[in-house]
Amino acid sequence: MNYSAGEVMQYVSEEDVKFIRLAFCDVYGKQKNISIMPGELERAFKCGIAIDASAIAGFGGEVHSDLFLHPDPSTIAVFPWRPEHGRVVRMFCDITYPDGRAFESDARTLLKKAIADAKNAGYSFSFGSEMEFYLFKLDENGNPTKEPYDSASYMDIAPDDKGENIRREICLTLEEMGIRPEGSHHEEGPGQNEIDFRYSDALTAADNAITFSAVVKTVSAGNGLCADFSPKPLKNKPGSGLHINMSVKSEKSDEDLMPYMIAGILENISDMTVFLNPSSQSFERLGKDKAPKYITWSSENRSQLIRIPAAQGEYKRAELRSSDPSANPYIAYTLLIYAGMYGIENKLTLPDAADINLFTADSETLAKYKTLPLSLEEAAQAALKSSFIEKYLPKSLISAYCKK
Repeated sequence: MNYSAGEVMQYVSEEDVKFIRLAFCDVYGKQKNISIMPGELERAFKCGIAIDASAIAGFGGEVHSDLFLHPDPSTIAVFPWRPEHGRVVRMFCDITYPDGRAFESDARTLLKKAIADAKNAGYSFSFGSEMEFYLFKLDENGNPTKEPYDSASYMDIAPDDKGENIRREICLTLEEMGIRPEGSHHEEGPGQNEIDFRYSDALTAADNAITFSAVVKTVSAGNGLCADFSPKPLKNKPGSGLHINMSVKSEKSDEDLMPYMIAGILENISDMTVFLNPSSQSFERLGKDKAPKYITWSSENRSQLIRIPAAQGEYKRAELRSSDPSANPYIAYTLLIYAGMYGIENKLTLPDAADINLFTADSETLAKYKTLPLSLEEAAQAALKSSFIEKYLPKSLISAYCKK
């Protein structure tokens, strides 16, 4: 819902809201927040709430460290797990310097700019996420272990699938917060789960991905478990991916822009990889258990980097399969929009589809295809040399990921 600041203040006053959480992410996509009381809400909307940026990863040092959070009233959501009396609500924030200038390393602001640039060019992009995670047991001190909650496999049912009721609780909680889950099931790994939610505009999709992660962790903790979103938490078991579904429409014509969009992503994917796969563990996942290694595309083929699922009309989309849950979705979607626009505006020719199983193909066949960067260091070097990355991301953010 597109609430105004006035409507939010009225809601807070009438619905017994006692705490307002102003949420934002560090450059790596880890959610942070500060809680304010209702009496401070008007000031938050008018002036912003100051934070110490020097204590936030990637936000800079102690000199000129004050930044301000400005809540977006359209993102208000009630925390269903908190009491109805003395409610807690959350709003995502944009970040500025004290003089009102946008903070260049605020990934949410970067995504808003990408969306605006696309709109000015006559394009609109939609995104949907498929995010996998593991459920692990806690030890006697309440600390996470690496012991999976169950030993079930792909799409098993209870009693083998012990996560069924937890996924149900997560889905119901998401619905209460205005997010529409489309499906959920047990994944291939022991204790591994997946919940998919409906596509939306890019900013909403990124906000939803951050909310999803927080809800999963909260519900899991309430059930005495730890939700793990790392790319490869268990050796010799499937890793967890963040499969990104995206589509593009022209506001000027009915032309099919998807081939150009895919071509643009394929051309720039190596340069983007450090932001889609930002940990060393990410590269333990790629090339194994249906996680891609080669820069290819095909229809319905799950061994590819990009596949076109079997769908028609509004459900037709491209699915990028390399990214993982350690990525910052705001940065990921920003780069994918610009890469897609690059392909569209240059009318890039889509390479031939790789209609083969890349996981079983012989070495001679595989030698025909380029690979994604094979390590975090290689991915960082590709980003540092990239004019595409330099054009769309600030130097401070690139340095944070590439450790320059």
